[in-house]
Amino acid sequence: MDQNADPAAVPPAQRSSELLRYPPDARLLIVNCDDFGMYPAINAAVIESIEEGIASSCSLMVPCPAAAQAMELLSRRPRIPFGIHLTLVCEMPDHRWGPIAARERVPSLLDPAGELFPPTPAGRAALLGRARLEEIELEFRAQINAVADAGLAPTHLDFHCLADGGRDDILDLTVGLAAEYGLAVRVWLEPARRRMRHRGLPVIDNDFLDSFSLAIEGKAARYVRMLRDLPAGLNEWAVHPSVGDKESQAVDDGWRVRRTDYEFLISPQAREILQQEDITVIDYRTIQHVWGMTVAPERTAEALTRRVPGP
Repeated sequence: MDQNADPAAVPPAQRSSELLRYPPDARLLIVNCDDFGMYPAINAAVIESIEEGIASSCSLMVPCPAAAQAMELLSRRPRIPFGIHLTLVCEMPDHRWGPIAARERVPSLLDPAGELFPPTPAGRAALLGRARLEEIELEFRAQINAVADAGLAPTHLDFHCLADGGRDDILDLTVGLAAEYGLAVRVWLEPARRRMRHRGLPVIDNDFLDSFSLAIEGKAARYVRMLRDLPAGLNEWAVHPSVGDKESQAVDDGWRVRRTDYEFLISPQAREILQQEDITVIDYRTIQHVWGMTVAPERTAEALTRRVPGP
């Protein structure tokens, strides 16, 4: 070992896949469909991608217009594992959603027009620069409780367009909420990923894939190569399927990304390659179990919010 190396940068001896009781050479893959509930064409594609394709779970955007339909679909399919895609931004000016909490209770989450910020670089910077942690907690709890009130049981929490929450205190708050509600958290950036693994919490071992980062042209071939080259350990793909109908095309600039994801996920080729490569597709239920037995937050969500200064 390099004597000048930072001890905190040394990874644990075990991969997260081994914490989940898989052998060291196992190749595990979570294929999670993000943005469930955004609009009906996404809902239809997500369900098909899980029931007929290679996707293993999904993440529900509670504030979105089609969230009620998505929750109804989940209620009729209790075997589908899903997380809550915690949402503080809105990227569709013609298909808007707002906070679940009353707007007057979460003013720091809103732009000067009283709307959620867009997830542009400037919009994210403005949100993260002004959002008060106690108001984020109100909104996150409102989203989680809406799912519980619908009689549904999620497996994990993750974030829409804010990697690891966008701020350390937001991630810490979310880990605290996950412990309270018995959930896991998607953590994929360094150094947070390393910090969680040193606490004995399974998070991905290798690079995280957001399918919006892939070129549309030749995407199926790129997915094939990625499956062939998938490294040992725990991997996750955040995919974004939609059937890409006329409604999608009218409201969503990213519909081509979503349509090409959908086409690959339900293709016979995708399933064949998983079998050929001996890749095990899992979901967050196994991870949730280990988090539930292991996580011991350093402070409660309530204590975190008390640290936030007043206006």
